[in-house]
Formats: sequence, structure tokens, C-alpha cells
Amino acid sequence: MARIAYDDTDAEAFAATRHPTDDGFAAWRDAVARHLAPEPGMRLLDLGAGTGSWAQAFTVWFPGLGVVAVEPSAAMRARCRFRPVLAGDAARVPLDNASVDGAWLSTVIHHVPDLATAARELRRVVRPGAPVLIRSAFAGRHEAITLFRYFPEATRVLDSYPSIADVESAFADAGFATVAVEPVPQVTAASLRAAAASLRREAHTPLQLITDEEYAAGVARLREAARVDTGPVVDALDLLVLR
Repeated sequence: MARIAYDDTDAEAFAATRHPTDDGFAAWRDAVARHLAPEPGMRLLDLGAGTGSWAQAFTVWFPGLGVVAVEPSAAMRARCRFRPVLAGDAARVPLDNASVDGAWLSTVIHHVPDLATAARELRRVVRPGAPVLIRSAFAGRHEAITLFRYFPEATRVLDSYPSIADVESAFADAGFATVAVEPVPQVTAASLRAAAASLRREAHTPLQLITDEEYAAGVARLREAARVDTGPVVDALDLLVLR
């Protein structure tokens, strides 16, 4: 079960605010290209595809790549901009053995209740030697994420997430080895003012799991900073690559 419900309200907020852009997420496009080496005819599993923004981006960035979107939340699937999207989760991926050339998990790993089961299931469906690409904010690694600067109380939520070492250990038991751990920069918003205007609490798990008072204080900090800081909002999440 996910840390939050991912009901209609959550899914609407996610669809409205959480999507990669060609310019702002170019470094992610390059990182995926480097570790996956996509070619026409290859199949990539997007596990926890949400509203389909990454699946859609991959088909634009890498023509001929086949993306298989799998998402457990019915509300997310209903709003998915990528079709088809299959019902399933990290413990039950609805694919045949060794049927994909890689797997992508974006801000998903902290919702997985049993990392060992997920690792074994990915070992089953991913072809030997193919990569599992995990994009995440990991426990203890918040410094490069703007959200936590203005909502420091949310750091305690992040610290309850799996660490990189936790994920590596679970996947090592399933036969995966770590290839790379690298922070990848992205332009999350054109400015703090834009970030404040578009902020939806329901789109961010750490913000949902702090108190209303803590959230209100963070919004006030963000809006105050947005009065003077006019530059783009640049964040860096980690990419963990396993084979």
C-alpha cells in the first residue's frame, strides 16, 4: 500500500503539476539514454507510471521505444495521458518473464512496502543485464531539493523513506548490482513565484504527511522568498542504476 491514498484529489494534483518538460528535464533524458541505450524495438517498463507523463516523454525522446506503463492506482490510471496503462504494482507486474529491456521507477520506491519482493519481481520481468533505473528522493539526501528548504518539517518524512543502501541491499539479494548513483538536475519551475503559484499539497507525499500548521508555515516561507528570488528553481533527485 502506498504512503498516501492516490485518490481522485491526489491524482488530479499530480496530473496538473508533476510532469517533465523537454527543456527543464534534458539532463534526465540524457541520463536515461546513457544507461538504457534505447533503440527502436526495445521495451521499457514504467512501473508506478502515475498519470503517464514519463511514459509519454520517453516515446517522444526515444522514437521506436516501446513503453509498458503499469500503475496500481485506479484514479491515476483514469487520468493517465499514456495508453494503454495496465493495473499492477511492484509485487505483481503483469508481464511475462524476461520481457522488458529495462525498468523505470520515478518517485515510486518509497511507496513500495516490501523492497525484497519488488526486487525479485523486477528480476523476473527484466531481461538479464538490463537496467533498473530508480529516480527518487532518498532518505538523508534532501539538500538539493528546494521543497525541503521551505518545508524543513517534511525532512522527517523523507527520512522515513528507503535509503540508497536499503534499496541496494534488497536488490543485491535478487541478483542486481549497483552500476551508478548520480544526482540529476532539473528545472522544476521557472521561478519561486511560479512554484508557489502552482504548488498543490496533494501532489507531494512529504507535504501531505506534515501537519496543517507546518504546511502553512512552509507556504509562508516560500511566498516570502519568492518576493526577492527571481531565478529558476533547480533541483536534483538521485538516479540509482542497477543491473
